[in-house]
Amino acid sequence: MEAFVKNNETYSISVLCDEASCNDGIEQDKTQTPADEKCLFSEEVFSKENNLNQHNRTHKKVKLYSCDVCSKEFSRIDYLNRHYLSHTNEKPYSCDVCHKAYSTKSNLTVHYRNHTNEKPFSCDVCHKGFIHQSRLNQHYRIHTKEKPYSCDVCLKEFSDKSHLTGHYRTHTNIKPYSCDVCHKEFSRKNHLIVHYRKHTNEKPYSCDICHKAFSQKTHLTAHYRIHTNEKPHSCDVCHAAFSQRGVLRVHYRIHTKEKPYSCDVCHKEFSDKSCLTVHYRIHTKEKPYSCDVCHAAFSVKSTLLVHNRIHTNEKPYSCDVCSKSFPHRSSLNQHYRTHKNEKPYCCDVCHKEFSHKSYLNGHYRTHTNEKPYSCNVCHKEFSHKNNLNGHYRTHTKEKPYSCDVCHAVFSLKSSLMVHYRIHTNEKPFSCEVCSKKFSQRGSLNHHYRTHKNEKFRKFLGVLTNDAV
Repeated sequence: MEAFVKNNETYSISVLCDEASCNDGIEQDKTQTPADEKCLFSEEVFSKENNLNQHNRTHKKVKLYSCDVCSKEFSRIDYLNRHYLSHTNEKPYSCDVCHKAYSTKSNLTVHYRNHTNEKPFSCDVCHKGFIHQSRLNQHYRIHTKEKPYSCDVCLKEFSDKSHLTGHYRTHTNIKPYSCDVCHKEFSRKNHLIVHYRKHTNEKPYSCDICHKAFSQKTHLTAHYRIHTNEKPHSCDVCHAAFSQRGVLRVHYRIHTKEKPYSCDVCHKEFSDKSCLTVHYRIHTKEKPYSCDVCHAAFSVKSTLLVHNRIHTNEKPYSCDVCSKSFPHRSSLNQHYRTHKNEKPYCCDVCHKEFSHKSYLNGHYRTHTNEKPYSCNVCHKEFSHKNNLNGHYRTHTKEKPYSCDVCHAVFSLKSSLMVHYRIHTNEKPFSCEVCSKKFSQRGSLNHHYRTHKNEKFRKFLGVLTNDAV
């Protein structure tokens, strides 16, 4: 037993064997000088005999030194010294750029390469560079498809030991890393690091083309593909291509009909976790995204982005047939069907066909008399959500749609479209009896009654003549 002093504290070191026994069976070349000590196994040359003795232990896997805290064993005393820092949590080496601290100088050296962008280790297959040899070794397994680490519970295989360690926690449900702000727990440290950025709003990764910033490197990598139009992940069933592997994984569920995420309130199932998250807000009435112009609230961020185009009058999607523009891609896709007269959605009750699925869903309610949307002011119920939104404006007196000719304002977009016909003199509704045209369908329906009255009067005239 030997003594080891660190930070004025004395630790004991267990010596598991002596130098003579460790070198037993390893005969050195007696003709060599002390300045030229050579390993007989690897032919590596050392300037001192003691260095050679330490090196020999790596071949024989001899571990002379043992930690008296956790009993872990080491072949060299400097490895033991470094290991003790993990118990004392001492980090004497700090980065003079970002002030991050490390327990070993070698870790600090590797860390500096993040700032200098130095990548001294490169793959001889694809020439990708890395800041550390261990990351290059791990990368090589992408090319060799080697996965030497396997889970003894579910037999899933991994190319890196840390990935296996993190995976085990899915079986044990251990989450050793917790956020000291909101106390959320995580099974992996890197997940906690990324989570912290929600609190700090830190976005260290930025696009050098459009300068958009991201909190995760993977998000930046996926973003780059918007500029390059690269879609490296393709479906082997329908050959659809995607820029992100996660999107492809969700897409596969279209073919497998797999829906692994279910709502614990109504038990509706979803193929994507994000869809379940949005769905929950139907039950909780949560609308975390609000417009900073009119303060309208939305449950989905993408809906807010589309809504903002009402205020900016932005219509980035245009029809290449008639050049009409739309604020959303789905509206353009729906519009295309007016040119093709395509109606792919059919009611299985009355067989009426529709160009859009939402129209079919709304139509079904005429058969079921279902009105799932109710006003929280007067409790009036509606079968369509957009009808409810329009109704709300009778309470708020909001009129967000204005005519760019005479500046008249309207609460409904459809009312504005009808109003435009005053200026354009457009009359798209014509009578099948007399061909008279009207700007509104309601006016045409009212006009039809005049013909019905004429037929009734003629019918009365025939009866009168017969009586005479």
